[in-house]
Amino acid sequence: MREEPDRLVFLDETATTTKMTRLRGRAKRGQRFKAKAPFGHWGTQTFIAALRCDGLTAPWIIKGAMNRVLFETYV
Repeated sequence: MREEPDRLVFLDETATTTKMTRLRGRAKRGQRFKAKAPFGHWGTQTFIAALRCDGLTAPWIIKGAMNRVLFETYV
């Protein structure tokens, strides 16, 4: 790989869920704390991309969690 680092590809996958939104917060004394969940629904989004030595390749955002079928489709 030292002679041909451009052939090396690292697949990275990360996910986020709106369930991770804080349910409590702080506000100034006498004021109400107000916040909204992103996208207004409770769901999961997964981001997968190929990382190469020259940059990011083939990004894909999936609504929901990653599973074997989706991973094989991506590859």
